[in-house]
Amino acid sequence: MTRTLRTFAWASFVAQVAIIATGGAVRLTGSGLGCPTWPTCTPDSLVPTDELSYHSLIEFGNRLMTGVVGILALIVFLLVWRIRRERRDLFVLSFIVGVGIVAQAIVGGITVWTGLNPFIVGFHYVSSLALVCVTAAFLARMDQPAGPRERAVPGWYAGLTHATSAVLALTIVFGVLTTGSGPHSGDAAAGRTGFDSELLEHVHAWPGYALLVLTLVLVIAAWRLKLPTLGWTLVLLAIEVVQVAVGLYQARNGLPVLAVGVHMVLAALTAATMTLVVLRLKRPVRAPRASTETAAAASAH
Repeated sequence: MTRTLRTFAWASFVAQVAIIATGGAVRLTGSGLGCPTWPTCTPDSLVPTDELSYHSLIEFGNRLMTGVVGILALIVFLLVWRIRRERRDLFVLSFIVGVGIVAQAIVGGITVWTGLNPFIVGFHYVSSLALVCVTAAFLARMDQPAGPRERAVPGWYAGLTHATSAVLALTIVFGVLTTGSGPHSGDAAAGRTGFDSELLEHVHAWPGYALLVLTLVLVIAAWRLKLPTLGWTLVLLAIEVVQVAVGLYQARNGLPVLAVGVHMVLAALTAATMTLVVLRLKRPVRAPRASTETAAAASAH
């Protein structure tokens, strides 16, 4: 891979994480309707006007981030276009990111039109997490050769890893529902889900703790069996420990906005790292020894 593609691929991943942070800032500062219309900020202006408050600047800044992630995704797609036949995997991943960004922009508009419906806002966040995972997968596959892949771990370990991924997904869903019923609605006039937020905090924590235990099992097994997943499972475990600590802090201190924002970003990094762990379950199929020797002999003549 060229240095240019590598640079823009990393920039695309960082931007996808950053837009989650700016989206969180919109919600946590009550700026969700700072621009009351979409795609323009007001019915008569594309950008915030002097009559609007700082909430408008925060919301409009997040909208500008959509343009940033879109431009970076387009550059990555164009760079991959030249090698689309040899690296169909990278081409498909870059295409998914591009389409996903367009879809995300539309969903963002729907959230404004519906007055920040908490279910749509939650879907918007989960979709952003998915794009973070896809850009992380692009980075992982970029450093591996094209071609078929084979399992690099025992079957039971692969199954346990996928089960851990499912628990992570469950944790994120309950986290979204908890936030949708809590105080950080994005605007004072925005509706809530109507669920018991205190109860959901506990329900959200249960799969979170299960995730931590399962990840520890994955780390120990990878270490004992010398599996290729060891490095990323250690990173995953470290992020989860910090995430649990932040979650406990925010729950016991009245959900301070900074802690909630950090929790949201850490969830994205957790999902991205889990994606990398799953991808490490397989490795490129090695060429048969005879074929390798034949190719080496041919190149020598």
